[in-house]
Amino acid sequence: MVITKHSNISLYPLRINQDKKYFIVEDILTGEFFEMPGICIEAITMINEGQPLYLIEEILKDRYPNEEVDMQNFAGDLLELGLVKSLDGKTFPKEVEKKSGGLEWIPANVGHFFFNRYSSIFYSLVFLVSIILFALKPDLFPVYDDVFLFDLMIYNILVFLSLSFIFVVVHELGHVLAIRAENLPTKIELGHRLFFIVLETDMSRVWSLQPEKRNRLYLAGMNFDVVVMFIALIVQILFVNHFIVVGIAKMVVISTFIRIIYQFCVYMKTDMYYVLENWSGCHNLMESGQMFLKRWIPFLPTSGNSTTFNGEEKLVRPYALFYLFGVMITVTIAIFYNFPLIIHAGILVLPGFLEPASSIYFWDATVFFLQFILMFGLLAYSWSKKYREKQTRQPM
Repeated sequence: MVITKHSNISLYPLRINQDKKYFIVEDILTGEFFEMPGICIEAITMINEGQPLYLIEEILKDRYPNEEVDMQNFAGDLLELGLVKSLDGKTFPKEVEKKSGGLEWIPANVGHFFFNRYSSIFYSLVFLVSIILFALKPDLFPVYDDVFLFDLMIYNILVFLSLSFIFVVVHELGHVLAIRAENLPTKIELGHRLFFIVLETDMSRVWSLQPEKRNRLYLAGMNFDVVVMFIALIVQILFVNHFIVVGIAKMVVISTFIRIIYQFCVYMKTDMYYVLENWSGCHNLMESGQMFLKRWIPFLPTSGNSTTFNGEEKLVRPYALFYLFGVMITVTIAIFYNFPLIIHAGILVLPGFLEPASSIYFWDATVFFLQFILMFGLLAYSWSKKYREKQTRQPM
């Protein structure tokens, strides 16, 4: 359909919030968000006031003499984004999927109990005390063989995986409660980061909040992790003579400690990545950082094309350093925890395959290797799910 400077346009209901440098435009019907500069917001405001495109263009050219203003192209962009309700008398119906309310059954006041104006101070103090405990009692610091509490690997696997799953859920519960404290809907889904299976809380509605409120939601999971780790450290101190209790507490510490450290691997869009993105106001930080690093690392995979706005280049460079630092963290964790743990476990269970099928050690070894098949199966499911979602978003 041809758009002229005399076209009459009406838009679907929009909610506009000012971000650090630009504006976040929310399509109220679909819940989708778009980042736009101030000139676009002024144009949308005048469209909603019923002013013709040619007049809007004249006003904006006068206000922004250094900007290229073309209201016909802008109206076309709004049409492609599905924000135009009618154009020259033709209505563009919008198919809106009816979405469930997520976890709205959780009362907002429950979220407020854990996340309020004082909670950040509490979580910071807990984190500081945990660091002091590590410094005063180095034996509390997690090592890879903390996972080997029992003689049979099947027991170690079941206990460690169960504890890890429980406290991953606790991590996501932190995000959920922080989101519900803002009275926003959310849900928890299965996903992946690189080769790691993860649970993910839907944070899409966070964009409806002011930038200064978002970090509380992004850090909520880590705050719960810190509390869990602190409690496990105290348990080790108080129950020093109880072997099983201390052993389970050590498992909790190593699982939680590694999960916290991984949050600083910002190349995987972890919670800390979104804190950096929110702080910088650059919402293509990863993509821009990858494109910047690709000048020196040609084989570096990229997440897609990126547009860097004026002034964002100075933010991309330090992020690129954080990106590389995150890669170094991943390698370090692999060297000191993941590889030694897997190798040590493999050495312990491999002789079990030489035992008869009636032996508990044979099944101990079998279960140990079956867990890798399960992990790779979940990873394949997560990758295929993400691929299908990507395909459905591509234009036909």
